[in-house]
Amino acid sequence: MAGSRQPRRLFLQGVAAAFLFAFASLYAQIPGLYGRDGILPARKMLRPLGKGLWQQLWEVPTLLWLSPRLGLDTEQGMELLSLLGTLCSLGALLLPSWRHSLLYLLLWSLYLSLYQVGQVFLYFQWDSLLLETGFLAVLVAPLWPPWGKETGAPPHADVPFWLVRWLLFRLMFASGVVKLTSRCPTWWGLTALTYHYETQCLPTPAAWFAHHLPVWLHKLSVVATFLIEIAVPVLFFAPIRRLRLAAFYSQALLQVLIILTGNYNFFNLLTLVLTTSLLDDQHVAWWLGAGRTKQPPASWARQLLTVLSLLLEVAVYGLLAYGTAHYFDLELDPEWSSIQAKTAFTFHEFSQWLKVVTMPSVWLGVASLLSVLLTALYRCARIRKWLGKLKATVQLSVIGAATVAMFTISLVPYTYLEPGTNKQLWPGAYRLFGAVEHLQLANSYGLFRRMTGLGGRPEVVLEGSYDGQSWTEIEFMYKPGNVSVAPPIVIPHQPRLDWQMWFAALGHHTHSPWFSSLVYRLLQGKASVIHLLQVEMSRYPFWKQPPTYIRAQLYKYWFSRPGEQGQWWRRKWSEEFFPPVSLGDPKLDSLLTRFGLQDRSPGRPPHSSTSLLPRALRWLRDQLTPLAAPVLLWGLICSVGAIHLLQALLLPRSQRPETAGGEKNKPASQKEKGGKERSQAQSSEGPGNSSRAARRKK
Repeated sequence: MAGSRQPRRLFLQGVAAAFLFAFASLYAQIPGLYGRDGILPARKMLRPLGKGLWQQLWEVPTLLWLSPRLGLDTEQGMELLSLLGTLCSLGALLLPSWRHSLLYLLLWSLYLSLYQVGQVFLYFQWDSLLLETGFLAVLVAPLWPPWGKETGAPPHADVPFWLVRWLLFRLMFASGVVKLTSRCPTWWGLTALTYHYETQCLPTPAAWFAHHLPVWLHKLSVVATFLIEIAVPVLFFAPIRRLRLAAFYSQALLQVLIILTGNYNFFNLLTLVLTTSLLDDQHVAWWLGAGRTKQPPASWARQLLTVLSLLLEVAVYGLLAYGTAHYFDLELDPEWSSIQAKTAFTFHEFSQWLKVVTMPSVWLGVASLLSVLLTALYRCARIRKWLGKLKATVQLSVIGAATVAMFTISLVPYTYLEPGTNKQLWPGAYRLFGAVEHLQLANSYGLFRRMTGLGGRPEVVLEGSYDGQSWTEIEFMYKPGNVSVAPPIVIPHQPRLDWQMWFAALGHHTHSPWFSSLVYRLLQGKASVIHLLQVEMSRYPFWKQPPTYIRAQLYKYWFSRPGEQGQWWRRKWSEEFFPPVSLGDPKLDSLLTRFGLQDRSPGRPPHSSTSLLPRALRWLRDQLTPLAAPVLLWGLICSVGAIHLLQALLLPRSQRPETAGGEKNKPASQKEKGGKERSQAQSSEGPGNSSRAARRKK
């Protein structure tokens, strides 16, 4: 991982961007989801425990415990935390001096605070991934703000950054493995993508076109997915640079294709951020247009090493190609018009293979981490001045211990993939993981485990009526409803109610308790909840007067066929999902009481709501309510892009990223000139102090 200064910078900026999207997206939905008149009021999650403040913070780690001290209720506290997180994320994106450990610790704490009261609407894998990645950013970022001229990285800088690569490995490898351990017939039959594009939660218009690709291409794409998610992640730890770069581009390609065909909020963007751990300064400089520097003639030993590396690369690519063709029985059609594929191994064989490779993958991680630690220790040893060596050694000891602890914790959720391996772990790993499990420092992952909607995409359609006879559909902004409306593009926003509507359609309505509360709030005509469905109230059919009755029907949806003009979907009624109810209906009251959602304390602003901070929060909410969340997020994105563009145009050429950085981007001839002068200074002063030492030497 030598030369990862620029990738670390990209990583920290990417994490800040992911936090920005997450905070801003959630802020737009807080009143409807968690307000006093929302679907799942957050105040019910923060009942006093009769314990001291610090003990409450540890057992339920959320800063919302402090809301009453600021004169805020829980909803306003969530808004304040979201706004603070948005502003801090913007600062980290725009100002390098803000990218330090304390800021990322604040971002992580703010999001964890929201996560604790987020209930089902915040229990997604990408929320856990953001928290885990955010905590790694605390370790990767410099402890103090880099005021003034940026200096060289300390010897331990690459040690915590290795954890990012390990997290990427766990995420991708687990996502590939669970597709097969779930015994889903579509993954085993390589037909998953013939259903995925139309049955995913929020498809994009591109998903319609992808859905109509030839079946053989869908099967080949599934094979490529298994290759990228199961086989390629091993190359993350390859000692050969080009193998790591090949792994990077394969992962990036997969994430970009998912982004084009599905609205997965900040998740795929965050995964792309994790892939920066596979890059190095030289490749990032090439991206920035610095080009390759002219290298002096290589010695015979280096030439031999280059040849051996090339042979090893060819062997690896050949092995991957052979394994793919063998285990998926790839055959070229006699007419050369398609490639046929089928799974050529059994579930038992795959289970045995997983038992064999899981523990070696752990030892691969141990060996890779040990290599990074030894490299950092060697760099410390090269510092000749004893004070600098002592400082670097102490830093390495602290950061190294934290890195080893994080790695140990992560082994518990990682080995959930194979129960036999999980039982072989050191008992201390379980105790350490159990002590911090509620802080979301390490999580298990497994995306697209099973394919749903094999007989058609199930979709819940709400309907309202004034007389119980004539019913009007209630459309959502983002989820499928009207068959003539094109799938929207909402990335990086996540409409969390629309997502939960997708999950609700997969089972009985009693499996989604919040659905009864949604119906109840719509019958009451609560504007905050209506805004989750339609930002423009005029597009909500009952905006003048709440409906007297509400019911829900279950439909099966399919993408329209090519040639069907004016339609994106086809649908067919399936069954009644939720019976017609009205306010005071015993059926509805029984469900609300059963799930603890009965509103027994009508919304009343707190006694201190007239103070400055609550009034400021209400004023800002009134200004932003008319804006759709995607518009708000893209406004922030465009603002950040415009500011960076202005900075690039106004900065002198010598200070631009592609020309700044000193020695790394200078031609080899300039590096050699004066190299002897600096070598003594570097060895005596240590990293980061070479220029000052050279001046003293002169």
